[in-house]
Amino acid sequence: MTACAIEGGTAGAATTADPGPEESGEPEEPAGAVPAEPAAPRSGAPRAPGAFTLTADGAYGARLTAAPGPPDSQRAWYPERWTLDGPEPYAVPLPLNQPEEPDSQVVPLADGRVLIRRQVADRQMFSLLYPTGPATGELPLGAVECDGVTLLPPSPDGRSVYALSAGDHSSLLWLVAGGAFGPELVAEVPGHCSGGVWLDRAGRILALDRRPPGGGPVKAVAVDLERNGEVTPLLQIAPESNDRLLLADADSGLLLLRSDAPGHDRLGWGVLGSCLPVRFPECLRPADVAVTPFAVQPGQMLMPESCAVALRIDGAAGSWVGTWRPQGRRLHQFAAPEGWSAGAGYWSRDGVLHLPYANAATPCAVALFYAPTDEDPLPGTAGTCGTDGDPSGTEPSAAVTPPAVCKPVPLGQAPLHRAASPG
Repeated sequence: MTACAIEGGTAGAATTADPGPEESGEPEEPAGAVPAEPAAPRSGAPRAPGAFTLTADGAYGARLTAAPGPPDSQRAWYPERWTLDGPEPYAVPLPLNQPEEPDSQVVPLADGRVLIRRQVADRQMFSLLYPTGPATGELPLGAVECDGVTLLPPSPDGRSVYALSAGDHSSLLWLVAGGAFGPELVAEVPGHCSGGVWLDRAGRILALDRRPPGGGPVKAVAVDLERNGEVTPLLQIAPESNDRLLLADADSGLLLLRSDAPGHDRLGWGVLGSCLPVRFPECLRPADVAVTPFAVQPGQMLMPESCAVALRIDGAAGSWVGTWRPQGRRLHQFAAPEGWSAGAGYWSRDGVLHLPYANAATPCAVALFYAPTDEDPLPGTAGTCGTDGDPSGTEPSAAVTPPAVCKPVPLGQAPLHRAASPG
């Protein structure tokens, strides 16, 4: 896959939509499979609101955690680095002389250091933390004067970290680690931006979800960091739809997105650079839960439909894990390990899902799950759901049923492969 993979101003991978069967009389959250047994809450040191963040290769992780203490006592927050590429995972605490604020953010680098963002008044301070014997070393990188920034996922190059400062009329993209002179402004993107997904292995093309200045629908755009932040449209499913990119895999070109083009927010998938329509599988719509993809199996060159995708499933009973492949259209659900950092994990190239977790009995561990085949569901799962009217739980693959056109077309003109099903 080339880094740009955008033709004629849009990415052909995600320019049309296949809305699937039309619904009749369904609620906003349609029916689906019964959820599996949820993960139990962690009994031990609490975690700050920030996520457990992994490097692009899954070798290191970082999070904010708190020292043990009574439930109602004041906790001291500190960063913690996890090493995950050795024979056994282990965690290294990185406390300094004073505790961190729980709204600080941490991101691991490929060399084992951890970037931390702290807010001091109206300034964002950045430092690199690293273990030095029994103590913690700190290398200040500088500051950015703004009310708030969000650290983006670590760059695939392993050494760069970017931060996004979003405004109503424009958003600023900062290189806060990996530059030569501290934080550097690398791009100003018109509009209000959010998200952040890398489209290549070099850390050059970044996808952002952008609302234009003055309002309008949110569309994912590609920002070329080597061309002064040049912005190119990426998702254009329908003129008035909100189209957000959630995940991308540089090897296969698989894109996971969320769009309201079918009538309300749906999870869909497409292929970067392809003319095939975006698909919105019914099995990714289980009832009364929120489904969010968080990891894609790498190494599936030119085979996007065979990639295993890990999904976080959140319901009233807690959070658990789902796995799915585009070619199968079956959602397998299973309980997460106790103390799982919900939404954190990565795939190996051979289809093993790694889920980091910690609890009172195990301070640092990784659970391994092999992606089930669609013919043999995981034992103990709560079942799967498929397309309406298809007891096998599958939909025709994009490779089997190509669209009638070979160029991107608007959603209203996209070919429909299935007739509407009664509700």
